[in-house]
Amino acid sequence: MSADPKIIRGRGALDNPTNRFEKIHLEKDLDTVEAGDDDVSPRTQIFKDNTQTALTRNDSPDVGFEFSVNPYRGCEHGCIYCFARPTHEFLGWSSGLDFETKILVKENAPALLRKDLSAKKWKPQTVIMSGVTDCYQPLEKKLRITRGCLEVFAEFRNPVAIITKNHLVTRDIDLLQRLAEHNAVRVNVSVTTLDSKLAAVMEPRTSMPEARIDAIRQLSRAGIPVNVMVAPIVPAITDHEIISIIGRAVEAGATSAGYTVMRLPYAVKDLFTQWVQTHFPDRSEKVLNRIRELRGGKLNDSTWGTRMHGEGIFAEQIAKTFDVACRKFGIDKPRPEMSTASFRRPPSDQLELL
Repeated sequence: MSADPKIIRGRGALDNPTNRFEKIHLEKDLDTVEAGDDDVSPRTQIFKDNTQTALTRNDSPDVGFEFSVNPYRGCEHGCIYCFARPTHEFLGWSSGLDFETKILVKENAPALLRKDLSAKKWKPQTVIMSGVTDCYQPLEKKLRITRGCLEVFAEFRNPVAIITKNHLVTRDIDLLQRLAEHNAVRVNVSVTTLDSKLAAVMEPRTSMPEARIDAIRQLSRAGIPVNVMVAPIVPAITDHEIISIIGRAVEAGATSAGYTVMRLPYAVKDLFTQWVQTHFPDRSEKVLNRIRELRGGKLNDSTWGTRMHGEGIFAEQIAKTFDVACRKFGIDKPRPEMSTASFRRPPSDQLELL
């Protein structure tokens, strides 16, 4: 990674770290960076994803779901802490700027989803959108792939849980209401911080915090269940906001809450280290040491069962603070399960099979 990183407007990563599977790495000439080369701020590139199924099966025991739909691989939001960044290395790219600027799109995801849900072997169950990258990232405004998938879910009345930090989710309230009529939807809005200046450098192309609170408000007023995710909690940077985030979200209409603690797999730990040393030089060591205290002395611990929340005294403090906030704002009861009772395979599909 560059020894003299340059902040790139609108991007979270500061450069492209080496792909752990590749032997050759191209490094940008710092002289062209200092000269103001237009290519310093890379443009977003779109690539077709020709995967022949919409549903991705997950076998991790600590994520709470088995199937997800990910219309996009890579994410233009550019969140510096994103645990999905290393997935781009399997494509021969970097976890850094490549992850934010080289986006694979599954254009035929709605048609593939319809095929998957029509199959006799499909057992109705909750599907997550998205389990990896945000299904409402900026490209969705134009491509509308997520909306197409929601049309299929509404047609089949198959329950779906959405995870997003983009206000664009409110565009699809009409479809979400149709699913809500059958207790077949929940929207999880991720609110990492209420500080817009921090959000601008930590998650540069997401909706700003107030827009996310407004999304919770609009969805709630439309009768759509909303769960606020205080996620991820960034030690020594956002952990003091847990109570205020939950309070604002509940005031806007959220009826439940969840949280995760930031995890830094593979290249993400180096990207985050570079980022925090650049943006918070006065407390970077405190932040990194706090992470180590949560992760058994390391910057990352992928052990199932503890990787989502960490361990040790600070993990306990975060858990207790979260529990106190939920009790204070009256959302400490288990949230109701979504229902598969209304699932149906539309007659048109059956006629096509005949």
